[in-house]
Amino acid sequence: MSTQTVSAAAAGTIALGDLTVNRLGYGAMRITGKGVWGPPADHAGAIATLRRAVELGVNFIDTADSYGPYVSEELIAEALAPYPAGLVIATKGGWERVGPGQWIHNASPEHLEEAVAGSLKRLRLERIDVYQLHIPDPAVSFDASMETLARLREQGKIRHIALSNVTLEHVERARKIVPIVSVQNRYSFADREWDFLLDHCEKNGIAFIPWAPLGQNRQAHDVLEKAAKKLGATQLQVALAWLLQRSRATLPIPGTSSVAHVEENIQAAGLRLPEPVFQELSAVTSPPASLR
Repeated sequence: MSTQTVSAAAAGTIALGDLTVNRLGYGAMRITGKGVWGPPADHAGAIATLRRAVELGVNFIDTADSYGPYVSEELIAEALAPYPAGLVIATKGGWERVGPGQWIHNASPEHLEEAVAGSLKRLRLERIDVYQLHIPDPAVSFDASMETLARLREQGKIRHIALSNVTLEHVERARKIVPIVSVQNRYSFADREWDFLLDHCEKNGIAFIPWAPLGQNRQAHDVLEKAAKKLGATQLQVALAWLLQRSRATLPIPGTSSVAHVEENIQAAGLRLPEPVFQELSAVTSPPASLR
């Protein structure tokens, strides 16, 4: 690929309710410590990475209160507040953390109310533009979780509500309670168990935010490596370009704690895969999806 600087705007735009963002965002999970726990090893590097992403046209940043916990949200505010016009911060609630790599469900109404209040404070916001239920809690009524978020929206604490790690049934149940602007599930050229959910989102004007863009099986990476060499691009750039071409509803959010890598990733906004390459990647067998 050309080394010329590419803006995230080259990927085009997508609507999140009444908000419009560039269709290549940034995922802020990796700016925390090992195991998504504690502060980053390189604090200055994390701050610089966030700022560089925005300089390169990223105006959608995805985070969660459980990243750290709290660390990712605090770093975003430190690096970027007061926020430039048009920058959308999407955060999530529904997990509790007790240690590195350990995640415990809690989407109770009480916890979600506390989570939203905490995110508002850490992000230095009066209203969260996009708030996502991080994952349905098997011990809590899904409707109760969504009704809580709908009430917080009515109170002006949330602008738009979204979902993460959900099934089609969850999406449709939620939409009976409150409008849903986006769905975030694991998805890649090599991991397409949620193909039907992406298609459903596209048909219904809901953005689909894929995470884990490289998938996990080695065979898939062999195909990706071949395509990357052919195009003079990195494997992640090709994987992101595939996501952008797969559907106009996709909003990829590659994450990194490195300025160099964020620059590389955003180059994918300007990469168009030739149809034979796109089809070869699309033909990769998908392993079972899992939920984070």
